[in-house]
Amino acid sequence: MKNQVRRQKLIDVRKNKKWLQKDVVEKLAQDHNVNISESYYGMIEQGARTPSLNVALAISALFEVDPTDFFLTKYTTFCCENLQKQVI
Repeated sequence: MKNQVRRQKLIDVRKNKKWLQKDVVEKLAQDHNVNISESYYGMIEQGARTPSLNVALAISALFEVDPTDFFLTKYTTFCCENLQKQVI
C-alpha cells in the first residue's frame, strides 16, 4: 500500500499562525462558509484525505497561499495542473 505523505507545508503554515486545527475549522466556517469537522481537517493535514476543490481553495485562501503549494505534488499530471490554473 502506498504511504500517504503528510502535507507538512499546511501544518507549518497553521503552526506559524499559532492556530490549532480547531481554529482552522472555525475560520473556514466563518470566513468561507465551509463546514468540515476537526477530524476531517486533521486527516487532510495527514494526507489521509484529499479535500474537494471547494475545500482546498478555501483552505488556501484562509492561509493566503497558492493551493498548488498544499495540494498538488510532482506526481500531478499535466492535465490536472492546467485544470487548477483555469479554476484560479
